[in-house]
Amino acid sequence: MRDIRGSVADLYESGETFALATVIETYRSAPREAGAAMAVSASGEVIGSISGGCVEGAVYELAQEVIANGEPARDRYGISDDDAFAVGLTCGGTLHVLVEPVNRTFYPQLPEVIGSIDAHEPVAVATIASGPRRLGARRIIRPHRAEGDLGGERLAAAVDDDARGLLAQGSTGILRYGADGQRRGDELEVFVRSFAPAPRMLVFGAIDFAAAVADIGSYMGYRVTVCDARPVFATAKRFPNAEEVLVKWPHVYISEVEAEIDERTAICVLTHDPKFDVPVLEAALRTPAGYIGAMGSRRTHDDRMARLRAAGVGEDQLARLRSPIGLDLGARTPEETAVSVAAELIQTRWGGSGRPLSTTSGRIHSEPMAIRAAAVPVGSGSGG
Repeated sequence: MRDIRGSVADLYESGETFALATVIETYRSAPREAGAAMAVSASGEVIGSISGGCVEGAVYELAQEVIANGEPARDRYGISDDDAFAVGLTCGGTLHVLVEPVNRTFYPQLPEVIGSIDAHEPVAVATIASGPRRLGARRIIRPHRAEGDLGGERLAAAVDDDARGLLAQGSTGILRYGADGQRRGDELEVFVRSFAPAPRMLVFGAIDFAAAVADIGSYMGYRVTVCDARPVFATAKRFPNAEEVLVKWPHVYISEVEAEIDERTAICVLTHDPKFDVPVLEAALRTPAGYIGAMGSRRTHDDRMARLRAAGVGEDQLARLRSPIGLDLGARTPEETAVSVAAELIQTRWGGSGRPLSTTSGRIHSEPMAIRAAAVPVGSGSGG
């Protein structure tokens, strides 16, 4: 829902009942991840997508029924052995979709949830997806408080703990319990949609390549900060899609936000000037950032590595540095270079080979791991 929340907020404010369809579980080569959402208004307007067009028609019909009767519904969409096109997903995957009616009575907490997403505050929404409890019963869970009735205190306590673990990881998925919240049962399914703060991208060096990287980073869902010590270059006008543009020495800024940098953070150093990039890389490599890349030629890279070693940076830290930045796509322009950086970020996240799909075999998407309540470590936070 994160990507369609503005339109969802408008529908909610109108006072009409609309339907919100959410992918709650996937198998094999499903086109969208759990959490993908689509809204259908009472007048028939469709906002968002849950399958890239494969099953939207069937979900649209179900959404109309949900709006009419005011009852949530769950359905499964995949391929049929008799007719591979009958259900919609010809790719061989399976989607489980929960469709809920939404208005001020059915979902009174929605404005607060959207407000938390806008403010980059962590919040999770836990919804009964199947089993001996009311389908669609909902609980809103934050790091230090929760509200909403799932049908029992024991179940609420278990969901609160496990949902906070998912929220710390930035993960979304199904939790399974016994009928009363026992961790060893599986009669009851609870879908947890985590809205962790968007990951951060720190771009150092206010050049034309930085503008393109900032644009594509914003498009990918990062909260982008551009930082450069030169005020003539570091202007908001040159970086309209960045959340903030700062005039500071890069290494100083890193030291100021070091506590906010986590495994989901991407750091892109595009200055290729030793007086800027060596101090900022020395500082960046001390952080847990999941991606640290630096632009420059092979000669610049060799010189940079020598300077970092002279500054006392160890080999284990240097091994984390992706330099020259990006995948080898033959990129020349700032925009093409930004695509190569984005491709490397995606590869880092999902572990792809970087080879053309036409030369590989097997599944295109990695198999999502089933999430069981007993396996979710409370308070864990690997970044995700």
